[in-house]
Amino acid sequence: MRTTTDEPSRHDAAQMRRVLGASLVGTTIEWYDFFIYASAASLVFGKLFFSALGPAAGLLASFATIGVSFVVRPLGGILAGHLGDRFGRKGVLIVTLLLMGVSTVGVGLLPTYATIGVAAPILLVVLRLLQGVSAGGEWGGAALMSVEHAPHGRRGWYGSFPQLGVPIGLLLANLVFFAIAGTTTDAQFLAWGWRIPFLVSVVLIAVGFVIRSRVAETPVFDELRRRRARRSAPLGELLRHHRRQLVVAIGLFVANTAVGYILIAFITSYGTRTLGVSSATMLLVGMVGAVSWGVFTMIAGRWSDRVGRRRSYLVGTIALLVWPFPFFLLLDTASLPLMLLAVVGLGVGLGLTYGQQAATYAEMFPAAVRYSGVSFAYAFGAVLGGAFAPLLSAWLIDVTGTSLSVSAYMTVLGLLTLAAVLALRERPAAERDDFVDGHDAHHDEAEQRDRAAR
Repeated sequence: MRTTTDEPSRHDAAQMRRVLGASLVGTTIEWYDFFIYASAASLVFGKLFFSALGPAAGLLASFATIGVSFVVRPLGGILAGHLGDRFGRKGVLIVTLLLMGVSTVGVGLLPTYATIGVAAPILLVVLRLLQGVSAGGEWGGAALMSVEHAPHGRRGWYGSFPQLGVPIGLLLANLVFFAIAGTTTDAQFLAWGWRIPFLVSVVLIAVGFVIRSRVAETPVFDELRRRRARRSAPLGELLRHHRRQLVVAIGLFVANTAVGYILIAFITSYGTRTLGVSSATMLLVGMVGAVSWGVFTMIAGRWSDRVGRRRSYLVGTIALLVWPFPFFLLLDTASLPLMLLAVVGLGVGLGLTYGQQAATYAEMFPAAVRYSGVSFAYAFGAVLGGAFAPLLSAWLIDVTGTSLSVSAYMTVLGLLTLAAVLALRERPAAERDDFVDGHDAHHDEAEQRDRAAR
C-alpha cells in the first residue's frame, strides 16, 4: 500500500523545489552560524574571552565552550521532537532558525573580557547554549521535511539535501573567515574583524525565514492529523517501545560527528599553533575538506536508495576506520598538497556515513513519534561523539606529544559506529514503501504487547 507520500499530485516540481530549497538553505544557515562559532573558538575566543587563563588554558576553555552546546542539544531535540510530533514539522523549523539567528548575532555584539570582565565568558556560554538548543531541534525537522515529502524509492536522495547544509555551512564559514583574515591585519581581525561573520547572519536568517515560511507541512504529518493519530506523549512512547532503535541510531552517528568536529574545529588551531601553518592556509584546507564531505554526502544519499542504507553505511564506516592514521601522518607534513589529500580522504568517510542518515533515521521510527526519535538520536549521538572531540584531541596531543593519539581516538569511535551498523536492522523494501501505516501497525502491535504484559 502506498501512502499519501507517494501520490504524484503531492509531488509537483514546484513544491519539491521549495521543500528541498527550504531544507538545504535552512540547515546551511543553521550550521553556518554553528560553525563560525567553532572557527572563532579556534582563532580568537581564547584571547578575547579567556585571556586571564593564559594562552594554553584559554584555548582549552574556548574549545570547551564548543562542547557545552552539545550538552543542551538533547533538550532542544526533546522539545522540538515533542512539538513537531504534536503540532507539525514546519512551525518548529521556523522557531529553531530564528533562535539560532538571535544567539549568533548576540555573539557578534558581545563585549570581551577586557571590557566587562568575567561577565563576557559567562554571556558567551549562555549564547552558545542557545545555539545548542536550536541545533538540537533543527536537524530532525529539516530531515523529515525532505524525507516525508520524498517520492517512493528516493528518500535517501531527498534526505541528503538537509545533510548538505553541514558541509556547505562549514564551507561558507571558512570562506567568510578566509576573506576577512585576508583583508585585515592580525590586530584588526582580533579587534573587530571576527565579528563580521556573526553579524552577516542577520541577512541569511531573513532569507531562510522567507523560504521556510512558504513550504507546506509534510504529507505524512497531514495524514496523521487527518487520522487523529498524533501522540500526546511521543517521547514516553518512544522510550517504551523503541529503545533498541534509539541505541543503534545514536551509535550510527558517534564516529561521524567526532571526526566531523575534528575537521571543523580542531585542525585549524592544530595547524596554526603546532605545525606553524598560516590561518589562511588552514581555512583553505578546511574548505577543501568540506567540499569532499559534501560530494560524498550526495553520493551516499543516492547510493543508499539503490543498495540499501546498511551497506552504504558499512562502506563509509570502514573508510572512517582506515583513514585516521594516514590523515594525521599527511597533515603533519605541513605540505599543502598532502594536507589537502588528508582532508579529501577524510571527507569520503564523512560523506558516506552522512548522506543516508536522514532516510535511515526516518525509516527506523513510526511516523507518530518520528520527530522525537530522530531528534533524540541525533542529539545524543552528537553529545557522545562530537561534544568534546576538539578538546579531547588537544588534550591527547598535549599529554602524549603525538597526533597519532588522536588517530587512535578516532578509530575507537569508528569501531563503536561499526557495531551499530552491524546491529542495524534494515526493513524490507516492501515495508519501507508504507511510510505511515507500516510503522504505525508495528507500533500498535508493540503497544498491545505492552498493555498485555501490564
